[in-house]
Amino acid sequence: MVGWTPPPRTDTARNIHAAAEADRAARPDRYRLGADTADLLVEKATAKHGVDGLGDPEQWRPGLERYLDSAAEDGRLNAVGIRNAQDAMVGKLRARSILGKILRESPAVAEREVIPPIVIIGGWRTGTTFLFRLLARDPRLRAPRPVELYAPWRVAGLTPEERERLIDDHAAEPNPLHLLNPAMAAVHDSGPTLPEECVLGMGTTMRNWALGSTTRLDSYARWLATQDFAGEYAAHRTMLQILDDGSGRRWLLKAPAHTPELAHLAATYPGVVVVHLHRDIVETVASGASLFATYRATYSDEVDGPDVGRFQIEQSELWFRRALDFRGSAAAESATIVDIDYRDLVSRPEATCERVYAAADIDAPDIASMLARHNAEQPRHGKGRHRYTPEEFGIDPDALRERMAFYTDAVAEWTASGVS
Repeated sequence: MVGWTPPPRTDTARNIHAAAEADRAARPDRYRLGADTADLLVEKATAKHGVDGLGDPEQWRPGLERYLDSAAEDGRLNAVGIRNAQDAMVGKLRARSILGKILRESPAVAEREVIPPIVIIGGWRTGTTFLFRLLARDPRLRAPRPVELYAPWRVAGLTPEERERLIDDHAAEPNPLHLLNPAMAAVHDSGPTLPEECVLGMGTTMRNWALGSTTRLDSYARWLATQDFAGEYAAHRTMLQILDDGSGRRWLLKAPAHTPELAHLAATYPGVVVVHLHRDIVETVASGASLFATYRATYSDEVDGPDVGRFQIEQSELWFRRALDFRGSAAAESATIVDIDYRDLVSRPEATCERVYAAADIDAPDIASMLARHNAEQPRHGKGRHRYTPEEFGIDPDALRERMAFYTDAVAEWTASGVS
C-alpha cells in the first residue's frame, strides 16, 4: 500500500519555512504554545481596544487554553504552524473585543432583523462549495467573502461599490496560503473574491469545529464535543447583523462544520433552510481526509495519512450522529431541510437548484445561465485535479460502510422523500 505523501513545496514555500525555522532558533520565546501563553496573546489582541469587549473570561478563556494546549501537544507544528496558531487566536480575540465594543456603542445593531438564511451543510467534500458558489451568483442572495468574515467591522457601513473595491484591493495581494501550499488551489480553491464558509468568522468564544481542518487538534476536538455552542451562534448572528447593508438580501451561508450543531443553528435562525448534501460515504471521508492532510501539511512536517483518516472517521461519525439526533428532535420543526444527493447535483444541477429555491420560497432565476457563467469562470479541475485513495489514509471501505450504516440508511430515506 502506498501511503499519503504531502505535496512538494515550491522554492518560495521552502524559503518561507526556512526563514521561520531560523527565527525560531534565534528567538525561541516567540514560538511558545500552551495555556501559559494565553495572557501574552490576550495582551497582543486587546492592545488597541482594551479587554472590556472580551466579556466574561469563562465564556472564552477555557477554549483559548484548550486550543493552545492541544496545538502544543497534538499539533506537531513547524515554525510557520506555530505562528499560524498564535495568529489565529489573536485574530479571534481581537474580533471578540471589537464586536463587543460595537455592541456597547451601538446596541441597536442587536435588534436588526436577520431573514432566515439558506445554509448549505454536509460532510466534507460533498459538493457544498460548488452549490454555494453557484447560488451565490444570484444577486438576490448574499454570500460572504473572506474579509467580511474575518473583519466584519471593516465592511459595515460601506456602499456595495466601496465593499467591492476593498475586496479587489485584497485580491491584488498574494494569497498567503497558496504561496505556502499551491496544492490547496486544486483541493479547495480560495481567495478574497470567492464566497467562503462562514466558519471563518466563527470562534470568538474559542469554539470552532473548523480549526481541526488545518491543524492536528485531537484533544481540542474532544473538548469541543462536550461544549454548548449557543454563545458561538449568538456571535454568528451578531456578525450578520453588523454586516447588514440594508439591501434586504437573504444570506446564503455554507459550512460543513454546522452539521453537528444544527440544533443551535435552528434555534438562532428559526425558519432556516438547511440544504444537506450527501455523497458516497467512502468518497466523503477519504476526500475529507485528503483535504485535511493537505491543509495540515502547510503547518506541519509530520502529517501521517492513517492518523488523519482515523480522525476523519471519528469526527464524521460524531457529526452524522448529531445530525440524526437533530432530525428526531422537536428543534427540527423550526427548520426546512432539503436533502440532496451529490450525484443529482453533478448530473442534474438545474433541477437540484430548483429544489433549493422551492424550499426557500423564492422564484428560481435563470439557473442555466448562472451555471454556464459559473462553469466558465470556475471550471471543475480548472486549477488541477484532486486525486486520493482511501488506502492512503488507512481507510478500509467495507469496514467504513458498516460503521456508517446508521447514517447511510437514514440518508437513503431522506433523499427519497426530498424535503423534511
